[in-house]
Amino acid sequence: MQQTEKNDSPKRTRPVTWVRHWKIGVLVICLVAVIAYVFWSNSGVAQPHAAPQPPISAVQSVPVATVAAKTGSIPVYLTGLGAVTPLNTVTVKTQVNGQLISVRYQEGQLVRVGDLLAEIDPRPLQAQLTQFEGQLQRDQALLDNARLDLKRFTVLVQQNSIPRQQYDTQVSLVHQLEGTVKNDQGLIEGVKVQLIYTRITAPVSGRVGLRLVDPGNFVQTSDTNGLVVITQLQPITVIFTIPEDNIPSVVDKLKRGARLPVEAYDRALQHRLATGYLLTIDNEVDPTTGTIKLRAQFPNEDNALFPNQFVNARLLVETQHDATLIPTRAIQRNAQGAFVYLVKPDQTVAMQKISVGTTNGDMTAVEGLKAGDVIAADNFDRLRDGVKIAARNPPANTNGGAAS
Repeated sequence: MQQTEKNDSPKRTRPVTWVRHWKIGVLVICLVAVIAYVFWSNSGVAQPHAAPQPPISAVQSVPVATVAAKTGSIPVYLTGLGAVTPLNTVTVKTQVNGQLISVRYQEGQLVRVGDLLAEIDPRPLQAQLTQFEGQLQRDQALLDNARLDLKRFTVLVQQNSIPRQQYDTQVSLVHQLEGTVKNDQGLIEGVKVQLIYTRITAPVSGRVGLRLVDPGNFVQTSDTNGLVVITQLQPITVIFTIPEDNIPSVVDKLKRGARLPVEAYDRALQHRLATGYLLTIDNEVDPTTGTIKLRAQFPNEDNALFPNQFVNARLLVETQHDATLIPTRAIQRNAQGAFVYLVKPDQTVAMQKISVGTTNGDMTAVEGLKAGDVIAADNFDRLRDGVKIAARNPPANTNGGAAS
């Protein structure tokens, strides 16, 4: 009985093991099939018959602002960096030695020619003037007496009553005293001039700077700093540079007597500060920069230009007429050059190459377009050849106009 159980045990174990292995194998096959299906789906092989997605341009139009090219006039400017330079800058110095007793101006004040600026103590010079006037009276009295004696000697020498030598000596004495009197008169005039210099007046009209000497100080003619600096503001000039290649066009206009307008702008070229005209051109080119200096004059009635201020000067050389004008923002550039997106009658765009000319503000003269051509003015990153657009502002039918 026990032997039979031992012999039957292996027979029951073998079928159970085979069934287990078969189930594991089926499970592995299913797992491999699922992995293969997922990989096959993601690889795109399962989508050979999917319908292709149409391009956005074929489905939806791109909204674009449009403008029309027009014919007009545009000014040609030469722009150069310059500095405001006064016509006159005067360092006022004393012409006599003495104590500064008063200052009659305020720092930064606008003064005119002849306005009193300061006063120097005149009393030493007044005393000297009195002394010289006394010498003049004494010498004048001696001269008058010598002339009376000369008259007497003239009669006596004609009568041979005195030697001729005595007469000649008297003539010489009269001449000496006349020289002494004239010297006294010169000394008096010199002191009077120095007394005038004790009242220091403005030699030019302009703005006074900061005070350099305070009242109470002893000032001398040898002082290097002076008392105050006056800078002329009206009119005022701007010295700026242009490239040497532009010299012939400017010189030609000056030879014909043309008055070339010049505008002064701030550093950012955003705000116009003043308007004037070209005064002159320098006589030589700077070899280190290849530029030449020009001087323009401005009335500066509102004092918008300040001495030594840096400005951008724009010189109007000429005005181009009958030019094709488009907004500067419509011009695009790539490796082949400048182009615009030309709007066709079917409301699609095409790249149109152009040649860029003069630019003035937001308008540019171009070649390659004609008046009335419609071009795109924005949304350039969504535009390509053949893209259909929806114009937001259809252009007016205009063929003329002038650029500002």
